[in-house]
Amino acid sequence: MTTTATFSRYADLPALIGLMEGDEKHDGASLSTVDVLWVLYDRVLSITPETAEAPDRDRFLLSKGHGPTAFYAVLAAKGFLKVSALRGWASFDSSLGHHPDRVLVPGAEIGSGSLGHGLPLALGSALGLRAQGLRRADGAEPRVVVLVGDGELDEGSNHEAIAAAARLGVDNLTAVVIDNDSSQHGWPGGIGRRFEVEGWETREVNGRDHDALEKAFTPSDDGRPLVVVARIRNGNRGADHA
Repeated sequence: MTTTATFSRYADLPALIGLMEGDEKHDGASLSTVDVLWVLYDRVLSITPETAEAPDRDRFLLSKGHGPTAFYAVLAAKGFLKVSALRGWASFDSSLGHHPDRVLVPGAEIGSGSLGHGLPLALGSALGLRAQGLRRADGAEPRVVVLVGDGELDEGSNHEAIAAAARLGVDNLTAVVIDNDSSQHGWPGGIGRRFEVEGWETREVNGRDHDALEKAFTPSDDGRPLVVVARIRNGNRGADHA
């Protein structure tokens, strides 16, 4: 159902996030995603509250689901959620939990929070869209974008998805990795190199720079999946959002 967003600007996001009170907000995890989420929903994804169930919509999958307050705030700013719903988040009768539930949260494509599943699910979604031969109104194939954290790349399921996606030429799949130095193991040569050696197109960008993020998310039509590594240093939200 479409809702009217009273707060609809990037500048309103801190106020929207502030409506969600409590000690379990995982502020660091959430705030590391806020600029990427805004750029995706404001400039990149072909999806609105009116088209949230359309078969030819773009899909966004939040794999980094243990800090969802920024996600909820962006959904409210874009009209997917009522702003009033944010106040009671994580309460007994609220649809907004500590981890998003696709059955309860309008605009959520998957239930997330158990790390390591988002990228494999996104690959499956992209392959499913390809098999159905769906096209958006502009003729483009619906796009699947998944947001993962650098720490969850330690999970083995991600490695299988990374290896398979490029070999299958799934060019409607984009992964954005929030790199805030939280990975325990890392990868020789950096996160981007992990994807590059498997055949992905790799771009690295300041995760607070909105124009740079928008450019990085622009597909190049070279038949490969795309990964955008968004470098984040927590605590400087929006410093380069112009």
